[in-house]
Amino acid sequence: MTKELIYNELSQLLDKNVLKLDESLSKYSFTKTGGKADIIVFPTTFEEVSIAYTYALENQIPVTILGNGSNLIIRDGGIRGIVLILTQLSTVHLSGNKVIAQSGAAIIDVSRFALQHNLTGLEFACGIPGSIGGAMYMNAGAYGNEVSDVIEGIRALDSNGQLVHLSTEELELGYRTSSISKKKLLVLEATFDLKVGDNEVIKNKMDELTFQRESKQPLEYPSCGSVFKRPPGLFAGKLIQDSGLQGVQIGGAQVSLKHAGFIVNVGNATATDYLNLIEHIKTTVKSKFDVELETEVKVIGEDLR
Repeated sequence: MTKELIYNELSQLLDKNVLKLDESLSKYSFTKTGGKADIIVFPTTFEEVSIAYTYALENQIPVTILGNGSNLIIRDGGIRGIVLILTQLSTVHLSGNKVIAQSGAAIIDVSRFALQHNLTGLEFACGIPGSIGGAMYMNAGAYGNEVSDVIEGIRALDSNGQLVHLSTEELELGYRTSSISKKKLLVLEATFDLKVGDNEVIKNKMDELTFQRESKQPLEYPSCGSVFKRPPGLFAGKLIQDSGLQGVQIGGAQVSLKHAGFIVNVGNATATDYLNLIEHIKTTVKSKFDVELETEVKVIGEDLR
């Protein structure tokens, strides 16, 4: 089935305004890299998600789920099939002490929503650039806390397109891992169980964490966030710095001069530049310290042919 045919058939099921054909994914990734997607769907309701997802399943078309593309590298060959970008699903609402957020909502916005309602527990997320779906997928965390500390459960579509509910235990949340990928789930929304707190105390904590982030992280350049997982008892950024790699550049991708745990796009970098630099870092750190760095960033898509 050609991408043109898929596009035409989806146009009969969905508003054309939510569809794009042959669109560059570099517009939708934090690194500003990535090739073209055959079809992108920007669903605005759970019903539209279900329609597009069910269509793909019934026609055996590959589906890729994206949030806001923060902790992600999309290869230069792009993505075949259908890409669902869920950033239009961004509603957040309150139920008692629980905050319920759709998967496309930015977790930063959800932490601010909690602050507005004097709820504590999500302060750590005030600087995490990912969406709720992405944060669930990798059990996002910062400053000693993780999503697993406050999540109650999620609603999702399973690999058959059926609506399912998963509890915290069923999500099997570990360090930057969850069962979402293994179970092939499409996250629709997440429920956070928070506690009532003092607004000023919550705000001060968020201000402090924001200051730390802005002073230490290279936010002035496009990047995919923290590239490597923290090795047990060590820090990836320090290992990279002590390996003499800070400032090293391949193409337009550079090991950040501000924080060696980040790779920044300093000028028209390609995904291949990023991936080559990642391999160079891993090889060098292994050679100098006998430590195997493991990537935290997710790499998807096809190589350029």
